[in-house]
Amino acid sequence: MAYESIPLEAFHETFKFNTELSSVALGGKVVKVSDEFFAEAFHLLEVEPAPSLKGQFGPNGALYSGWETRRHNPSYDWCVIELGTLGTIVGFDIDTSHFNGNEAPEVSVDGIVDSSLGEYDVNNAKWTEILPRVGLGPSQRHLFKVPETERVKYVKLNMYPDGGIARFRVYGNVAPVQPDDPREVFDLAHVFAGGRVTYMSDQHFGVGANLILPGRGKDMGDGWETKRSRQNGHKDWVIIKLQVTETSQIEIDTAHFKGNFPETCELHALCSQDEVPDIDAADWTQILSPVKLGPHRRHFFALEADDSIAYTHVKLTIYPDGGIKRVRVNGTKGPCSTTADLAVRPSDTVENDAAAPLEPAPVAIKQVKTIPVLPLTPEAFSPFGQGPKITPANQGSATKFHKLSLLESSYPPGLGASSGLSIYRCNPTKIINGGVELKIVERHPYTNQAFIPMGGGGIQGDEALKEPGSAYLVVVAHNGADDKPDFNTLRAFVASAGQGIMYNTAIWHQPMTVLYKPMDFTCVETQIGNGDKADCEILELEASEVVILALPRH
Repeated sequence: MAYESIPLEAFHETFKFNTELSSVALGGKVVKVSDEFFAEAFHLLEVEPAPSLKGQFGPNGALYSGWETRRHNPSYDWCVIELGTLGTIVGFDIDTSHFNGNEAPEVSVDGIVDSSLGEYDVNNAKWTEILPRVGLGPSQRHLFKVPETERVKYVKLNMYPDGGIARFRVYGNVAPVQPDDPREVFDLAHVFAGGRVTYMSDQHFGVGANLILPGRGKDMGDGWETKRSRQNGHKDWVIIKLQVTETSQIEIDTAHFKGNFPETCELHALCSQDEVPDIDAADWTQILSPVKLGPHRRHFFALEADDSIAYTHVKLTIYPDGGIKRVRVNGTKGPCSTTADLAVRPSDTVENDAAAPLEPAPVAIKQVKTIPVLPLTPEAFSPFGQGPKITPANQGSATKFHKLSLLESSYPPGLGASSGLSIYRCNPTKIINGGVELKIVERHPYTNQAFIPMGGGGIQGDEALKEPGSAYLVVVAHNGADDKPDFNTLRAFVASAGQGIMYNTAIWHQPMTVLYKPMDFTCVETQIGNGDKADCEILELEASEVVILALPRH
């Protein structure tokens, strides 16, 4: 097969739009090897460049970060590698760093699609040559470009006759794995779904391509991190190419970035035929307004996307700089997902069964607006309420989440409003086809209101819940110009029994709604207590305004 040797300085230009299919970060692994007497073959696929271990020795001799076999092989050595995902191959990086005098003199590479090899027979007739026998030199990287292959799952690295190789990287294009159901939500940016990072403003400490890898990584080294900025107004950005789909929500994960996470971020999207659209193009549409980020945690945000547009790219901008571990852009590849045809059937209704599946089963009866229910995070909830301030307490034996609800009250004088604690016992709501209907909202025009879940237990015969629930809904919206809820700002969250929430004064919200099992809440509030509208203003939605809150799947 034809091939082309690529100079090292042309690496980025040659493979910038390709994926390292063999990386352990994608799940690549060594499945069989002829010999690894001096150094084990798993080193070939490590993400980090090979370090020098000069002067270090083990039971079998000098130590190397790479694959090294015995001397005097009469034929050749080989290593069978399962790629992290099915894909087509366009090139290789074969690195002999620190192998000088014991490097492999020549190599070739074969490929195979068959995943039922069992013992990975090296003599299987299905092995096809991808890179013919080529020479290598000591302690250097060797780049080879080949014509794009058919889809390949396994490669076999052949070493003639023996010796050492530090790193082996296979570059190509992922064969996308996507759901058949056009309504099923999946991560549009994920590398396995065909997502690609095509441009980043800076990647001084961590490369942008890490953002779309599987999992949450192991340390700061496998995220995207930019260098420190020294001027006011600085920003960094990364562009991710998606499949042509509808976006609905985003997850931004700052795992392991504890003192170097970005202060804020925003997201833009567009539809373009270009791999790297113009950074300043007028077509970029903001689908996530600037939001605060926090350290070492997952953030979930609903997107303000135009449902009639299938976006091809998103641009994540961070201010002023910092590190992000993963970005998940969730959506569907089917028709507009903001409406759903839902109907109530007896078999679809769930009241108290916590184990009931939350799989949607649409039936074309009536059209209603649908919004996703996302995990509750302080950053996403902050426009609607206050989050806790965390400090040590009790000589370090406790953590104090204090000033969770600074009481606010603007009742007119003479109404007799007072502050105190109330207890609410909430029964679980009905779940229909994996969703909850939002039919009523309320607001407290003169006061804020906090809810703190209570536990269970108690003694036999008392009124405490023996098995309280562990999840409840938090649905909020800002007030509109017509003094009614602005449904463009409607957001829905699912909170755990370990999370308390506080609604800002006059924020529209769904009355306390729990899932699966009853829950008790302590409520911190100011009220008159006589049912006056000044305490609580209730709005029942018209049939055309009813919203389906689409719960996360178990």
